[in-house]
Amino acid sequence: MLAPVPPTMDELLDAFAEHLAGERRASPNTVRAYLNDCGELVKHARDKRARDPLPADLDIPILRSYLASLFGRNEAVTVGRKLSAIRSFLRFLRRRRLIEENLAVLIRPPKGRQLLPGFLTVEQAAALVEEPSPGLVPSGRVRSAAEAARDRALLELMYGTGLRVSEAVALDLADVDEATLRVLHGKGDKTREVPFGGGVREALDDYLPLRAGLAHPRTGALDGRALFVSRLGRRLDVRAVRRLVDAHAATAGVPRTHPHALRHSYATHLLGSGADLRAIQELLGHASLKTTARYAHVDLQYLMDQYAKHPHAEKKE
Repeated sequence: MLAPVPPTMDELLDAFAEHLAGERRASPNTVRAYLNDCGELVKHARDKRARDPLPADLDIPILRSYLASLFGRNEAVTVGRKLSAIRSFLRFLRRRRLIEENLAVLIRPPKGRQLLPGFLTVEQAAALVEEPSPGLVPSGRVRSAAEAARDRALLELMYGTGLRVSEAVALDLADVDEATLRVLHGKGDKTREVPFGGGVREALDDYLPLRAGLAHPRTGALDGRALFVSRLGRRLDVRAVRRLVDAHAATAGVPRTHPHALRHSYATHLLGSGADLRAIQELLGHASLKTTARYAHVDLQYLMDQYAKHPHAEKKE
């Protein structure tokens, strides 16, 4: 009787993909990323062994060699993510009794450097917020007056209140009072009152009378609750906000940024104006003052960078 032919590594990767999608209910993007990361390891082992590797070949020397090959080309967080995918794959192989131990758990992920929040200067934030205007856009589409007013109000609101982008798009018309926003869907399902100033009020007053112009062009459908709606009458989503921030930053001549940078800018500029750190914590809805304190480091670095440009800042020979 012939011994069963062991599965090839490619077959095991296919089975791992089915496991992720079926049993783990992972998203298609997660399955794709895990397969790519584990496929890189298999290719590395194949190159080192000069043959198709067996599960037992994925040992400590091969794992260390593969991870070492990533340094210099990948950030620490990327290396850590790849190691996580490999641990999951070896766990799958162990459950199928193809290896004795998941050796990847013995390898510590690299420590990433702590990234301080990115932010815009006051001038850059103003340029971004003031950029939206009706007319032809680089994509060749015509931006309506209602879209321009919406974008201006949204950018002004995120910069003027420090809301997370998810909180901004979740706002309903009923959440807006004369000078405060009721944020119902904050992080941790908390509710908080967030004040806003004249710039936000003016932008909202310009937008709200034009909001009906964003109803669906064919059906006339318009979300009756959402504060910010798309040009198809539906509640604006986070991805759409990212796209419009990219578009307006490019047109305004501002370095490529992201919606969360407006929140960082709000906090940093408040701190630079002398606001109390605990007050900023309340405004941002941070559970811990330690999180808010990161902005103090950002603000100090910004001041140091600005001082470095001063003609007397450099040490004379």
